[in-house]
Amino acid sequence: MNTLDAQTWLDDHGDYLFRVARRQLHSDELAEDAVQETLLAALTAQARYSGDASPRTWLTGILKHKIVDQIRRSVREVEIPRDHEGMEAVDSLFKQDGHWAEPVRPWGDPHSEAELSQLRRTLDLCADRLKPSMAQVFSLREVGGMETEEICKELGITPTNCWVLLHRARLFMRQCLELNGFSKAGAA
Repeated sequence: MNTLDAQTWLDDHGDYLFRVARRQLHSDELAEDAVQETLLAALTAQARYSGDASPRTWLTGILKHKIVDQIRRSVREVEIPRDHEGMEAVDSLFKQDGHWAEPVRPWGDPHSEAELSQLRRTLDLCADRLKPSMAQVFSLREVGGMETEEICKELGITPTNCWVLLHRARLFMRQCLELNGFSKAGAA
């Protein structure tokens, strides 16, 4: 591999990597950072890439580590340093005139956010219950956005097998969501 492959990696796998990172980090900016860090790490490590796995699989493995790093960083950044009485830490949040030093993030609609959060948890719970073969096909298609031909090539299966696994996975996910309080018309 040569350094020119970085552009090919980005062209061929960038959207997929972004979707995977976005699903985990729930932020476009953090997902973009994770993908960028992944490509930089891949450039650094490309001499060690043996070609045993597909480039997408190899890059996704690197991305998973970068996502964990992002989550660790965000956890550390949330903590507010406190002095012996805690007042300095609180005072540092405000300007001299009493306004916030940094704008407060909009809250949005708490009810909708709670429903969306519950839906994400339920989707993850249902996806974890899929058989491994169905989970792979479902994830590559619905999360990764891969076409049937790509999935078949990646997993070494026939298009018919792919369609059957995808159909069964979708039926299972629908039934699981309905059993967990999400009706056909939306959240119950």
